[in-house]
Amino acid sequence: MQKNIILDFNKLLKKALSFSNYRFVYEKIKKIKKVNILEFGVREGLSTSIFLSLCDKNFGKLTSVDVDDYKKLFKNVRWTFLKSRDDNFHFIKKNIKDKLDIIYIDSYHEPEHIKKILYYYFKFLKKDGYIFIDDISWLPYIKNSYRENSWNEITNRRTFIKIIEIYNQNFKNLNLEFCFDNSGMAMFKKKKNTKLKDPKKIFNSELKFKNILSRTFFNRKPIN
Repeated sequence: MQKNIILDFNKLLKKALSFSNYRFVYEKIKKIKKVNILEFGVREGLSTSIFLSLCDKNFGKLTSVDVDDYKKLFKNVRWTFLKSRDDNFHFIKKNIKDKLDIIYIDSYHEPEHIKKILYYYFKFLKKDGYIFIDDISWLPYIKNSYRENSWNEITNRRTFIKIIEIYNQNFKNLNLEFCFDNSGMAMFKKKKNTKLKDPKKIFNSELKFKNILSRTFFNRKPIN
């Protein structure tokens, strides 16, 4: 790497690690030797800089996928960039030579699309491998919050619910953790090499008529 490229990379890496949701990812994976990562979504390159730093340190490799052309963003022999949609399965599959340690999803933020990507690439993930999903917290986007945005609020909330629905049907196969800092991060850890079951909507007992009636008419006040 040229000196100015190295300096720019270090600056970008420092910025990435200043965000606690990215540090959440970094702390989980920093000790994986010969790490093999598949990343969906590059944009500014924050997550990419973290992954490349670990690939350099731990003799790993990173494949990044984006519909926009970012192949000139970094110069690193451990990095492969693919200009493609994340659901161009046949093309991307040809570029996955070995089982993956990490799948990072930060491309098209729509719950059903995220589910489609997760379910397809899950079979390429090693046992004890990780799947990270960015933008799962709606709290920064609610009314009067510091990033108020109703579209992001609704989308991130729906993504969070979809992740819970996936986990609820697959808790024997997955561990699940969340980081709610900034726009949030979800982490699945693969426990078994078995096929994922389809998610199902979770029935909310709070919305049953008798419970609504009970709260409305028979809810007792606390005794002073």
